[in-house]
Amino acid sequence: MEKRSLGKSGLEVSALGLGCMGLSFGYGPATEKNQAIKLIREAYDEGISFFDTAEAYGPFKNEKLLGEAIAPFRKDVAIATKFGFKEGEPGKGLDSHPKRIRKVAEESLNRLNTEVIDLFYQHRVDPDVPMEEVAGTVKDLIQEGKVKHFGLSEAGAQSIRKAHAVQPVSALQSEYSIWWREPEKEIIPTLEELGIGLVPFSPLGKGFLTGKINDKTEFAENDFRNSVPRFSEENRKANQALVALLDKIAKEKEATSAQIALGWLLYQKPWIVPIPGTTKSHRLSENIGAASIKLSASDIRQIDDVFSKIDIKGDRYPERMQKMINK
Repeated sequence: MEKRSLGKSGLEVSALGLGCMGLSFGYGPATEKNQAIKLIREAYDEGISFFDTAEAYGPFKNEKLLGEAIAPFRKDVAIATKFGFKEGEPGKGLDSHPKRIRKVAEESLNRLNTEVIDLFYQHRVDPDVPMEEVAGTVKDLIQEGKVKHFGLSEAGAQSIRKAHAVQPVSALQSEYSIWWREPEKEIIPTLEELGIGLVPFSPLGKGFLTGKINDKTEFAENDFRNSVPRFSEENRKANQALVALLDKIAKEKEATSAQIALGWLLYQKPWIVPIPGTTKSHRLSENIGAASIKLSASDIRQIDDVFSKIDIKGDRYPERMQKMINK
């Protein structure tokens, strides 16, 4: 798989990464440990060198899982993990105080069984802690050799600038996909100006853009999509027009809808590295195949033209989580 540089930071990774959250958390029952380890190692064998986790996924279970899975080839891959929640649990609120950041760093290093964190994200901006303090703490961790690169997640342009002025930000992780285009307004121009990479999570719209979800789909009881307005039965039905377009182009390209959705993202900027997640080996191979899909400017125009005429229904988060998004 081709490599991409996340902005001007010098962090070079595979064009697609693997989002590991769903193996432990968020999308129904956790994947059986040995099967999850097998999947992560398959990803590496197929060219993926960038793995995303967080203390909050589980909490804590996902980091331990990833640390064990990549142990045989740790030196050949980059690990991204995150801090920012009280006791590592999103439901308890935000906490990016310097003492907490340092504690998370030490505990994450231990769980990941590594000497350094390649990319350390603030999971959500904490309005109670000045961004300069957050960036300064991570800067210290970088100088101590415990962290290589600093990242932010779901941060607004103002927060990005404040952080970058203290410690250069290597990457911003935010939701970005064909059906969530908000970052195009202010975030992507800011990243381009500052030389910061973008790591889109949910690049397949939490599974919707694969074409495998419709208004009749039933999610597992502990699948967080049950609480997401965009995934209500009514909204899933209303948003099918975009999936129909992806399916049409996919057939023309002898590809899948998921591959077209990922190919669209890879086309946007050379410093964009999507991190689709999956728990299934065949879906992993399908996603990786997207790195070889070449969309033309005409394909992109067709997708964007149809998108501009579709009124996507439903918020992407329930109200309590929307409040954590930094404007």
